[in-house]
Amino acid sequence: MTDQAVAAEIGRRIDQLRLERNMTQQQLADAVGLSRVSYAKLVGGQAKFANVIAVLRALDQMALLESFVPEAVFSPLEQLKMKGKQRQRASGSRGAGALESDDSEQREVLDW
Repeated sequence: MTDQAVAAEIGRRIDQLRLERNMTQQQLADAVGLSRVSYAKLVGGQAKFANVIAVLRALDQMALLESFVPEAVFSPLEQLKMKGKQRQRASGSRGAGALESDDSEQREVLDW
């Protein structure tokens, strides 16, 4: 599925939750502070993430966010290595970039 198709599917599922609660689009939009047109865009997959969260809150479905992106927990050994600090950055793949630069340096030195 494309990103747009996934967004549209999420919108469709949110709209299904609204229908199960027997709410009109206008009622839900009013509860969240959106226009009905903005809500229709959300259902179509063209919404700001904050609006999706607000709609889930209005539908009392915030628990869905926990399963959507569960909190990541580092292993106990990783936490010991970090000495209680919280990670702020990812290191990326050091090996691939370092090898490429070493190869280019060797080529210059060896004149291959």
